Amino acid sequence: MSFESLELDPVLLQAVEELGFKRPTTIQSQVIPVAMEGRDVMASAPTGTGKTAAFLLPIMQHMIDFPRRRPGPARALILTPTRELALQITEQAEALAAYTHMKVASIIGGVAEEKQLPALEKTVDIIIATPGRLMQYIEDERFDSRDIEILVLDEADRMLDMGFIGDVDRIAAEARWRKQTMLFSATLEGAGLKKFAEDLLKDPAELYAEPPRSERKKIQQLVYFADTAEHKFNLLKYLLQQEDVTRSIIFVKTRERLAELVSQLQANGIDCAWLRGEMEQEKRIEALNRFRSDRVKILVATDVASRGIDLPDVSHVFNYDMPRSADTYIHRIGRTGRAGKKGCAINLIEAHDVGMMERVERYAEEKMMRRVVDSMRPQHKISKPAGKRKEKKEDEKKDEKKPKEKIRHRVSKNKGKPDWAKKHAEKAAKAAEKPESK
Repeated sequence: MSFESLELDPVLLQAVEELGFKRPTTIQSQVIPVAMEGRDVMASAPTGTGKTAAFLLPIMQHMIDFPRRRPGPARALILTPTRELALQITEQAEALAAYTHMKVASIIGGVAEEKQLPALEKTVDIIIATPGRLMQYIEDERFDSRDIEILVLDEADRMLDMGFIGDVDRIAAEARWRKQTMLFSATLEGAGLKKFAEDLLKDPAELYAEPPRSERKKIQQLVYFADTAEHKFNLLKYLLQQEDVTRSIIFVKTRERLAELVSQLQANGIDCAWLRGEMEQEKRIEALNRFRSDRVKILVATDVASRGIDLPDVSHVFNYDMPRSADTYIHRIGRTGRAGKKGCAINLIEAHDVGMMERVERYAEEKMMRRVVDSMRPQHKISKPAGKRKEKKEDEKKDEKKPKEKIRHRVSKNKGKPDWAKKHAEKAAKAAEKPESK
């Protein structure tokens, strides 16, 4: 399939070509024709599959086919969980709209209000927003939702995880005159997400876009076992110095762990940028720009950066801390191996990480390759965490203490016989024991 076969307008095809898109991805070829028919869409699309263009192109084609008659507020609203993802979608929307007259704007937290006035007061076609900040403007009656024709919920599962369900429900109610709703999520599983989708969508086309096996294999997944935290940091330091590690993202679980690791790296002469939640927008943009412009080769991040941020040419992803879920792991490693290139995900595993590592392997249906650095081989055999072994032993001891049930012979002998048969047998036995009378 080609983009031309999707019946897109020539001005959109010209922008697509300049962006370097050769052929539609799986999710694009599934979503675009259905969305252009005006149907609601519920789609499962893993990271890096091109879903942003999958919803932007039908929106823009709709606006070309049905141009606005008068100036006014937004006709399409795209909700996304994080500022970084909102900015990325805005950037791609502006690129795709380059040869049209469409206006694109974003409404996100961490940005001064005066910078967002055009999105609120001037004519705009597409708004990309985070739910929390948009709700502030709705409650202040500064954002008009009455002209919204298309509503898109991107990373819907993440919005639920982050507690935005109330805001999203309210925003959807404000945009109740819309004609079409599209929901995109990494997975369509879970009662919460299904109930959420039922309330918002009308007879949606359910689409599932698993990346081809050839794409999945482009990310090599390796495991290095570590005895201690010090051993793990030394492994990280050694691996970062290898020639093939050109640009890397290191993931940690918490802000505290991020501060600790950044300090360790800098103390060892390794320069890096960092990204975490509750960070001023200017500092976020500066950190990403330093990484994108090659001023630093390493970005240390919490999971705020695991979804949606398109960072080019990331050769390696390091899981310094394993994530809390297998789904988050998939999103983390999706930062590498993008745009058809190969990538590598390296997992540094201590004993307490083994359980999550095994869950990830089951979830991905793929065994990670074990590797060692000869000069830093682990001294201890990594197995299940001690706590789990202890619990198992305690359970075994409890079973040993339980007294064995005694099975009496007379009970087993008459097992299955009715009571009257047992009584009859007992009488016959007693009669047989009495001596015969003379």
